[in-house]
Amino acid sequence: MTFALFDSLRTCADEIGEAVVAHRGRGYSGQRATQYHLDLAADDVALRMLGAAGFRVVSEESGVTGSGEYTVVVDPIDGSTNCDHGIPFFSTSLAVLKAGELVAGLVKNQATGTVYEAERGAGATRNGVAIKSSARTDPGEAIMAFSGLPPRHLGWAQYRALGAASLEICLVADGSLDVFGVAQGSTLNPWDYLGGLVVARESGAVAADYGGEELVTDEMVTRRPVFAANRALLDFMIAAGPL
Repeated sequence: MTFALFDSLRTCADEIGEAVVAHRGRGYSGQRATQYHLDLAADDVALRMLGAAGFRVVSEESGVTGSGEYTVVVDPIDGSTNCDHGIPFFSTSLAVLKAGELVAGLVKNQATGTVYEAERGAGATRNGVAIKSSARTDPGEAIMAFSGLPPRHLGWAQYRALGAASLEICLVADGSLDVFGVAQGSTLNPWDYLGGLVVARESGAVAADYGGEELVTDEMVTRRPVFAANRALLDFMIAAGPL
């Protein structure tokens, strides 16, 4: 990647991974519903490092901090419950916006060390190797993942609920999954999906919001997105309507 700011993103993700180790298994912080002690530890690292690098930061844990030409929308730990309970599927998600445009993203699986990166117009990688989404177009052959419990079967081959949206989106990007979306009234925030969104787009995958809302935003608003390996599967999911 030629995008110079990736050095800051990589270092931030690495230090977050080290910081949460001592806090896993401690449970909820008591400061906010569903917020873990490890979330606070990860956010402290993110704010310190990204702020020092000159970014404006929008974080799940602490809102908007600082100012700068670039905004980083960060979920310090996506999949906090997985992390706290020792389930090896949780990430740090960092998305970079400039003048309201999504220009780069990094998602690191903190349990495995796998890193997804993408820069607008430059493709997407997993551990430095180029990736592309699946060419599978038949929903009956597709493996789909959801945030929330699907209330009805759409004819997929199999489905998953893995608990870390940013990583599930990246699995669509690298062809491991064919679809990831929301179900049963579930919604996602920008820090949940923006890092994965740029990786998905640069891999050839496509995405939309069920309500027709713009997905790229640094405002603290919710969306109902669906991500698909290709246009045929996305059209199928949109036609099926929100689950």
